[in-house]
Amino acid sequence: MKIINMLLAVLLMVVTSVARADDVKLKPFVLASKGAGTVAEKSAQVKSALTTAGFTVVGEYAPYGGADIIVVTNDELKKNAAASEFGGYGAIQRVSITEVGKEVQVGYTNPVYMANVYRMQSDLGNVASTLATALGKVEEFGAEGMTAKQARKYHYTFGMEYFNEPSVLAEYGSYEEAVQAVDAKLSSNKNGVSKVYRVDVPGKQETVFGVAMKGEGDKKYMDDQFIMKAIDFRDVKSTAHLPYEVLVSGSKVYALYARFRIAIDFPDLSMMGSNSFMSIMKAPEAIRLALQDTVKK
Repeated sequence: MKIINMLLAVLLMVVTSVARADDVKLKPFVLASKGAGTVAEKSAQVKSALTTAGFTVVGEYAPYGGADIIVVTNDELKKNAAASEFGGYGAIQRVSITEVGKEVQVGYTNPVYMANVYRMQSDLGNVASTLATALGKVEEFGAEGMTAKQARKYHYTFGMEYFNEPSVLAEYGSYEEAVQAVDAKLSSNKNGVSKVYRVDVPGKQETVFGVAMKGEGDKKYMDDQFIMKAIDFRDVKSTAHLPYEVLVSGSKVYALYARFRIAIDFPDLSMMGSNSFMSIMKAPEAIRLALQDTVKK
């Protein structure tokens, strides 16, 4: 009888543990640190820490004054990308260094959150631990949060795109032709869209490119700074939202539609009012057209 009771107690503990894990709320970003210093100093320290931790820096982007974004990958990220459908989106992590008042904030994308919104095979818990050890972890931020199950089915609201409803920007005769063409077009800074990084997913016909977008006048709605000024208004900055991705998978070129891509990093943003999605209403289509015009055959 005692053995049965002990087994039942253990089973209850396991079930409770699983239930609690399922209820954990994930958030888009992690605040690693904040304090005195300059963006240049912190960027150098961050790159050194990331390299020591086994990451490879594949790109760096300063979207506007007082901000720098470092993009990294490692073997575990690329292996998980190779094992996941359209996993290239999750082959990298972004680390931001942002000047806010008299302090500098270091933040990064939450690997576990991103793995779930991108429906990846692994939840990248080891990558999250490695980043926390290398850079620090004060808190997760960027939303009230959602469970892993909710993240895997996420879309902002009725009628808006899911992860598996991307924009098809172009189609080429082969994967090799598509990668070569997209790389060349992004490298030429056509239409204000330029290459920040490229990561090839090993053992798979898939390559992810990070892209910077700059535009003025009629093209301001695709501009990174214009969009971030409207929606990244809270005290802790979500600068690591940038840059956007273009994915070559097989012979086709894709991008997550911005109503999904923006919403996964700002899921609590209101629909109406100041600093809302309404304030960047023209941005999703402007981004799609800019990317399409840049990479089209």
